[in-house]
Amino acid sequence: MEIWDAYLPNGILAGCDLIRGEPIPNGLYHLVSEILVRYIDGDYLLMQRDPRKPNYGGYFEATAGGSALKSEDAYCCAKRELREETGINAGTLTNIGRFLSHDTIYETFLCVTDCDKNSITLQDGETVSYKWISEAEFIDFVNSDAMIDVQFQRYEPYLKQMGYIK
Repeated sequence: MEIWDAYLPNGILAGCDLIRGEPIPNGLYHLVSEILVRYIDGDYLLMQRDPRKPNYGGYFEATAGGSALKSEDAYCCAKRELREETGINAGTLTNIGRFLSHDTIYETFLCVTDCDKNSITLQDGETVSYKWISEAEFIDFVNSDAMIDVQFQRYEPYLKQMGYIK
């Protein structure tokens, strides 16, 4: 059983727990961290979701990420999820945005890395493949139907800031 902290919409702890798979009461939120990975040469990492995943199975996504566990803040969650889903041990992550959905607070981070590009690991049940794409290919990706629409919404402020959105 995975236990999460419950949050208020402003990101303050609500003082109660949520259990993965159970409905989240109205007015409460759980915390998810997502990490966009950019190599020092400007390439971006895309991870292919396991086709068995119920949402967007088989799609490539520009993220690693997942739910924060009880007592875990967004930054620690991001570092853990990045390590679990890619094998990358991030030194520093930069917060690049926050997005509030109907029951989730998404904290988005940027990881700039110099890891061995061939050392990316896949997490069973989560990812089946990966690829590094150039910045130009990334711009094409975010301006196409290939990018998961809800992920685009969460990254939109960063994409605008970088001039990636047409």
